[in-house]
Amino acid sequence: MTECQIHGILANERRRAVIERLDASPGTVTVRDLSTAIAAAETGKSPPPARVRESVYTSLHQTHLPKLHDIGVVDYDRDRSLVHLRPAVREIDRHMDVLNGLGVTWGEYYRSLGVFGLVLVTASLVGWPLVGAVDPLLWSSGTLAAFAVSVAVQLWNDRWRVRRTVGSLLRYRHRGRRRQPHP
Repeated sequence: MTECQIHGILANERRRAVIERLDASPGTVTVRDLSTAIAAAETGKSPPPARVRESVYTSLHQTHLPKLHDIGVVDYDRDRSLVHLRPAVREIDRHMDVLNGLGVTWGEYYRSLGVFGLVLVTASLVGWPLVGAVDPLLWSSGTLAAFAVSVAVQLWNDRWRVRRTVGSLLRYRHRGRRRQPHP
């Protein structure tokens, strides 16, 4: 997949929403469920108004899903109205990573923090000046605390998306329980 194709996909909010929803859903999803989830996110209402849901369904069916299918990001069965992600989505995922307040992606930040913590602990064990004067347990505890604070900041900054994702997963599980026959 070319860089231009990736940016073309990410330039459209609905296509990004499709990828995020499918990434948060296990396995294959119906276009109806996908359009309902996206319409709910767009309107902030659950269930979303029928007119908006139908508009989203039509745009997904006619435009966005065929485009994502042609590029190889999703498998879209038009006849059965089923869709699921393909492994090629990993190429897009790295472009969807959110930048933090420092101007780097959260993934880069966490990797750097992990390497920095490892260097501190190793330097303390080896006995480097200044760093070696502090117990390695304190360096590792400090690094873990920095991870915990960073995760809290990331979740707070992205709280609305996290809330929507958790809410949709809970609704999905709740619907799945209702469909199971009772003994």
